[in-house]
Amino acid sequence: MGINDSNITNPKVLKFLNGFYRPVTEELGELRLKAEEARVPVILRDTENVLRSLLLIARPLRILEIGTAVGYSASFFAEVCGPDSKVVSLELKEETAATARENIRRLGYESQITVITGDAAQTAAEQQGPFDLVFIDAAKSHYLEYWNAVICKVVSGGLIICDNILMSGRTVSDEYDPGRKYRTNIRKMNEFLSFISETEDADTSFISAGDGMSVSIIRNNKNGNKSMETV
Repeated sequence: MGINDSNITNPKVLKFLNGFYRPVTEELGELRLKAEEARVPVILRDTENVLRSLLLIARPLRILEIGTAVGYSASFFAEVCGPDSKVVSLELKEETAATARENIRRLGYESQITVITGDAAQTAAEQQGPFDLVFIDAAKSHYLEYWNAVICKVVSGGLIICDNILMSGRTVSDEYDPGRKYRTNIRKMNEFLSFISETEDADTSFISAGDGMSVSIIRNNKNGNKSMETV
């Protein structure tokens, strides 16, 4: 989502908060500006600030990302989590993945980040894990599929974070979808949010920063049972 696409935060409040935003590196800041100018979806600035705090608290070393785009968020994860961290990023389109790989190479994170192409639900299921953190930011109508593909691969106490859960306010109210263009996505997102709020596999909180985020802490996981410190 671009920086002006969200309907859920008062524009004056957003402008004020974004005034405190600082990119983690100058090079990442330049990539963000290029993406925003081209209206290529990257994580929103206030979303990034929340993610940075979560990463610094959790200190994940193995990260799975669903939805690569230009490689911005994968590079952000690699920078914040340090040189020992590894990121696997899944992207549907080879052309998009090629652009992301070039950006990642130019930024110097090629040794930390692997970009894999193909259907995300399938490629996610193929990853061995365990992962300390999974970041989901791809096709909104498939979030439950992605969750089901990765839940068994996340360590106990690990995180699954989903971005854009409010879909520019459309999840909340039909007034943000007057043409009913997104009704299927809206229905599936609401079903997903209901599911993760009730599942016994995780404790989930919803955050209104950016375009909305869900943060799920995975409970005792028999399959992904290594701690972050030992991965």
